Amino acid sequence: MKTRTEKWGGDYMITNFDYLKKESEFSTFADTAISAEKIILMDSGASILNSRRAMEFAVKWVYSIDDKLEMPYQDNLYSLMRSEQFVDFVPSDILKRMEYIRRCGNTVAHTNKKLGRDEAMLCLENLAIFLDFVSCCYSKDYREHIFNKSYIQDRISKIKNSKSSKAEAKEKLLEEQKKFEKQELDLQKLIKENEKLKEELSARRQEQQPAYVPKPLDLSEYKTRKLYIDSMLRDAGWTEGKDWLNEVELSGMPNKSEIGYADYVLYDDMHKPLAVIEAKRTCVDVSKGRQQAKLYADILERKYKRRPVIFLTNGFETHIIDGQYPERKCAMIYSKRDLEKWFNLLAVRTSLNYITVDKNIADRYYQESAIKAVCDSFDMKNRRKALLVMATGSGKTRTVIALCDVLLKSGWIKNILFLADRNSLVTQAKRNFVNLLPNLSCTNLVEEKDNYNAHCVFSTYQTMMNCIDTVNDDNGKLFTCGHFDLVICDEAHRSIYNKYRDIFNYFDALLVGLTATPKDEIEKNTYEVFELENGIPTYGYDLAQAVKDKYLVDYVSVETELKFLEKGIVYDDLSEEEKETYEETFGDDKNVPERIESSALNKWVFNEDTIRKVLNILMEQGIKIDYGENLGKTIIFAKNHDHAEKILEVFNKEYSHLPNYAKVIDNYMTYAQSAIDEFSDPKKMPQIAISVDILDTGIDVPEVVNLVFFKKVMSKAKFWQMIGRGTRLCPGLIDGEDKSKFYIFDFCGNFEFFRLNKGKANANTMPLQGAIFNLKFEISFKLQNIEYQTERLIAFRKKLIEQMSDKARELNRENFAVRQHLKYVDLYSNENNYQRLSFEDTLVVKEELAPLILPDKDEVSAVRFDALMYGIELAYLAGKSYNKARGDLYRKVSGIASVANIPEIQAEADLINKILKTDYVENAGINEFEHIREKLRDLMKYLPPAIGAKYDTNFTDEILSIEWKEAELENDELKNYKAKAEFYIRQHEDNLVIAKLRTNKPLTSTDIDALEEILWKEIGTRQDYEQEFGNKPLGEFVREIVGLDMNAAKEAFSAYLSDTNLDSRQIYFVNQIVEYIVHNGMLKDFSVLQESPFTDRGTVSEIFRDMNVWMGIRKVIESVNANAVA
Repeated sequence: MKTRTEKWGGDYMITNFDYLKKESEFSTFADTAISAEKIILMDSGASILNSRRAMEFAVKWVYSIDDKLEMPYQDNLYSLMRSEQFVDFVPSDILKRMEYIRRCGNTVAHTNKKLGRDEAMLCLENLAIFLDFVSCCYSKDYREHIFNKSYIQDRISKIKNSKSSKAEAKEKLLEEQKKFEKQELDLQKLIKENEKLKEELSARRQEQQPAYVPKPLDLSEYKTRKLYIDSMLRDAGWTEGKDWLNEVELSGMPNKSEIGYADYVLYDDMHKPLAVIEAKRTCVDVSKGRQQAKLYADILERKYKRRPVIFLTNGFETHIIDGQYPERKCAMIYSKRDLEKWFNLLAVRTSLNYITVDKNIADRYYQESAIKAVCDSFDMKNRRKALLVMATGSGKTRTVIALCDVLLKSGWIKNILFLADRNSLVTQAKRNFVNLLPNLSCTNLVEEKDNYNAHCVFSTYQTMMNCIDTVNDDNGKLFTCGHFDLVICDEAHRSIYNKYRDIFNYFDALLVGLTATPKDEIEKNTYEVFELENGIPTYGYDLAQAVKDKYLVDYVSVETELKFLEKGIVYDDLSEEEKETYEETFGDDKNVPERIESSALNKWVFNEDTIRKVLNILMEQGIKIDYGENLGKTIIFAKNHDHAEKILEVFNKEYSHLPNYAKVIDNYMTYAQSAIDEFSDPKKMPQIAISVDILDTGIDVPEVVNLVFFKKVMSKAKFWQMIGRGTRLCPGLIDGEDKSKFYIFDFCGNFEFFRLNKGKANANTMPLQGAIFNLKFEISFKLQNIEYQTERLIAFRKKLIEQMSDKARELNRENFAVRQHLKYVDLYSNENNYQRLSFEDTLVVKEELAPLILPDKDEVSAVRFDALMYGIELAYLAGKSYNKARGDLYRKVSGIASVANIPEIQAEADLINKILKTDYVENAGINEFEHIREKLRDLMKYLPPAIGAKYDTNFTDEILSIEWKEAELENDELKNYKAKAEFYIRQHEDNLVIAKLRTNKPLTSTDIDALEEILWKEIGTRQDYEQEFGNKPLGEFVREIVGLDMNAAKEAFSAYLSDTNLDSRQIYFVNQIVEYIVHNGMLKDFSVLQESPFTDRGTVSEIFRDMNVWMGIRKVIESVNANAVA
């Protein structure tokens, strides 16, 4: 191969990029790449910048000549590399190499940090591999180009032998470098220049790209691996040689030389260690370095009087050991400011045992109990996750605001992230935080782009996913994994799955989940994510208890059976006139269907009289306001948009004297939020909101008094969320009286359905592309069986594996979500790792890899057909029934058969007829199913928009029954009795009896009667108390809650505290007793005196040589105890 050469003192300078000069198309980036290699020995930073520049020019050139790539919203390098088409086009390992070049280039260009020849050499090697890929795709005569380091190494020796030549060459190269520094590339101009080449080069890429041989990353070499770890540290804002040192020598190791070398130590500005990093090879379990890192941390702690955080990493997986919580996985190594923040918080952190909740924020007993339960979980139980299950309208947001207030004041947190899945919920949450915590700096990332450093950040999940990789400041990435100390996720039961779950894996923070879904309806997986026992949240407060406590209002259900919704429209039951209309509407030349099934109603058959009867019942029986003049605010839950529009049409026809009274509010409309705001305003119309999903959850309209279920709701969790739209209190709503109930009109048997326990929790569905990947993986697992080792099935399995490994390889390894699962991404990027699959592998892939898979650029209808057929194939292999799927197949094939005039469909007429007219499908196996999939998938785009047309009818419906029923709410009263009692007592410490208990005054029998009135009648019953506390005396129970006043305690022990004959150890011991009784009210269990802090100065027998003194102190303790019991 001829190479481009340049004189170097009589010799010629050969570079790895000379081949680019042979093709004029590559001129855009060839010279810059060559310059990057030529300058490396003179200036590593300049070489890195030219590598980055050459890569950027090459990327822009590819965009200009390939019709597969569309310009993203910005043409900077970051956006060009992250566009969906580019990520899909470039192999994932190359993308990782490119990201390294980009990061290094940014470090050199935008910081004062200098990078050396090793980094420059790796940038050149990565650039060479990227440009080799470009060459493979677009070169006329491609030959593989392997990066040859010897070209550069040979020049080093030649330089040493020719000093004069070196000076001359350096001057020339530096002159040349100045030219490249000024070089810019206008992408729009480049696109115009290359317009004529686009078709030719795009076709060439389609033909040549499949032949490219990937060059996987090899991180087995320590030196190479270190470069990638170094890059990650720089990205987090660390500076090598300043606040990060390598191979730090530490004395005191238990080996022969007593010397060890820590791979990395990270320091603060006072050169005090913040963290020690133990790096292991990628094939080595990180646990192998655990003991070694612990010994390093021990040595550093002894020397600096502070224990550093430990990070263990093998390149794929990183663990953190912070000394407070058990070892855990984290997404990456903390930034300097994250570690400094961690140590600052540790220094000021106080116990959460004796917190005070701000009553101006959360003034209800259960809110305080919820906060204390979370604090107890975080502090005493040393957990990092908590789940609050609280009924809609019970004040979840106020509860979590008060929790934040407690954690901020106690020094547990500094930065907070609040996540919700809708913009309106984010806006609403931020407004509440700002109103109740005015001194906390807050920002809404959805609306504000200039306040990223606020201490409380509000965001949708999607916005935060985008910000993690893109928001930077002077110190590097802002939203590093340790940036937030507390993450709050709203509607946790549906948010922690699938594509959003990686946010919770990425941020290494305390996690609080909020949900209004009843605790028995939350999926088991949710409890597992929060590391809780199934069905037992950190704290729960349900609708039944809230109604009992008069914090929410109860409902009455009006359960109505309509004939058509129950039994369908039966031809024989119609009048003669209606039969004629029925025949004209639904019949054809040959026959008339016996009935229209009830499931068709409001889907494609809209019967006006059915809707009329529903509206008449609502308007006659619904709760009225304005002394009966107006229907109270009402939500009708419709089945779909067409159904909603039909309801509005019928309403306007029946109640034409009520203009603007009803309105459709759904996702079809623009400015839906303004419509919701109008409905929420009690002084504005409409009174009736006809909703499809948009009002099911998340809106707060206390004036709602009627809910109409005009659709089936299969999820019990969602059903209760929808019921929550009516539960809020509303003082003075009904003619000056408070709202005391609301009506639920159920026309579709929902209550009966859930009484039979048929409702299921919401399925957390996986995106279609992930589901297909999962199906392929399970099919590959099944096809390992000996009975499937035929030539065709072996080839089929091989093809599936190729497809799956390609999908794994195309994932962007620099994306934060992918990094959480890098071990499995890399494992299944290699086809060899599919050879011996186990059932456990299928579970791992479903959890770890399938949700990450990117969609194909394919017709959605074809992809859906793939999913259907792969599902049938898997069911066949597993020996399961697939009747429903087979029905779906027949419907789709019938659909395309109805438009057989299309030539592509005509070409498959034989197969279509076999499916529809023979037992071909009943007798089919994997080969036949796969044949159907391959032949018909691309025909699905021709399916008519709807196989059934839309019909408006007006047959006379009939009301079969109407039943009015009181609510059937169940609650765990006992679990709340203790919380209510404790809350009442704390709220009434000025009560005469409670005050006597707090100040150590003896109780009388009259005082006990007063306590019985409070605890056995006002708060609950005697049975409630005894079931919760047994025979514990009432005064003892109250004293344990309120504690003992410090002055009263000191007075009780004054004879000993002022006794000049006691020594310092004895006075210390008495003071500890006083502290204990002040906090706990009493000291009954004397075994605690055998523990710290009582034993810090010695045991009781050691401290009190004269036991008479101790016996006197004991009598005082018993006297204090006795004063709590009459």
